[in-house]
Amino acid sequence: MEVRPGYKQTEVGVIPEEWEAELCGRLCAKIQDGTHFSPKIRGNDYLYLTSKNVRFGYLDVSTADRIDAAQHEAIYKRCDVKYGDLLLTKDGANTGNAALNTLTEQFSLLSSVALLRFDPNQYSAAYFLQQCLSADGQQRMKDAMSGNAITRLTLEKIRKLRFPVAPLPEQRAIATALSDVDGLLGGLDQLITKKRDLKQAAMQQLLTGQTRLPGFRGEWEVKALGEVADVKTGPFGSSLHESDYVRDGTPIITVEHLGEFGVEHFNLPLVSDTDRQRLRAYSLEIGDIVFSRVGSVDRNALIRPSEAGWLFSGRLLRVRPDKKKAFAQFLSYQFHGEAFKGLVRNVAVGQTMACLNTQILKGILVALPSVPEQTAIAQVLMEMDAELAALERRRDKTCDLKQAMMQELLTGKTRLA
Repeated sequence: MEVRPGYKQTEVGVIPEEWEAELCGRLCAKIQDGTHFSPKIRGNDYLYLTSKNVRFGYLDVSTADRIDAAQHEAIYKRCDVKYGDLLLTKDGANTGNAALNTLTEQFSLLSSVALLRFDPNQYSAAYFLQQCLSADGQQRMKDAMSGNAITRLTLEKIRKLRFPVAPLPEQRAIATALSDVDGLLGGLDQLITKKRDLKQAAMQQLLTGQTRLPGFRGEWEVKALGEVADVKTGPFGSSLHESDYVRDGTPIITVEHLGEFGVEHFNLPLVSDTDRQRLRAYSLEIGDIVFSRVGSVDRNALIRPSEAGWLFSGRLLRVRPDKKKAFAQFLSYQFHGEAFKGLVRNVAVGQTMACLNTQILKGILVALPSVPEQTAIAQVLMEMDAELAALERRRDKTCDLKQAMMQELLTGKTRLA
């Protein structure tokens, strides 16, 4: 492989000539994990952090426990976490998460987290945080864990991790550029969370009639779902077998395709045109709502234009609202409320696995205003959904931008002046 002028080939790939590929153990003034003995959760003197509190790029102490001073003192002698230390998870499902310590108070660590301390006169901890979070850094940690029965980074393996090391001024410039994007992402995350909370509050008020939209009055009616919609179960197992699936044909929706925000279009089984005609009684229309019939019986999804004409499997129930009595989007929002979900779980039958059938679902009560008011309420909530979707797309694009920046800056492909 030809290396362009001004660059060199190293153990971490091609980097600028004035950069080094250095072992973590040589970069850090200290590498140490927390206590190997879980303290008793008592007292309220000091925070006690575990791997669950080290997220991907930030600390989350909202779920952290506290311990008394005597236990903390013993732990802190082993692992004296300082402000600005890099914390890296080394055990469990969160292995590879990293965050800078931004807490000014002392706290205790469990052994599932290691501190990496850098001399600020030589290295930028914020720069190495970004190296750990980068795709290359995550891959190096994954490679270090290969062959282990348990997902784990030992301290020795952490010391042997190798990173590209830019000169200190460039480290700081790179860390600042990437931290600015992190700040933008954090702001978007906070805004998305706020908008979601507002939507949940709006759903609680509007879907129960506690708040009425301007121009609407009159009592709501409580009706059994079967009075305002047709409920149908999917084809029985004898009607359709896995051997009937083809590579190109009409999709069939089953339980695993019921996502939080609609039908998820992945790994969809397909059937031939012949089977589609044979099973046309199970064809879906825009505005249908499909429910899980077994297991997570509160899962449901509204059928949108992109899924019209698809089929639903025997593990689902189809709800088709009567347009003169119920607006599909309004019902869908009601079905996604926690109150309705709890009701579905309570009426489900089965000792080993929760199950629904058409009669049970038909008998569930729903509170309904007039169809025009249902439509107006759904429109308000759909506009909130559209705003959320736009923010999430913006966040996704910003994430992609950061990944591209990391690939360029953390390898020296693009240099900062």
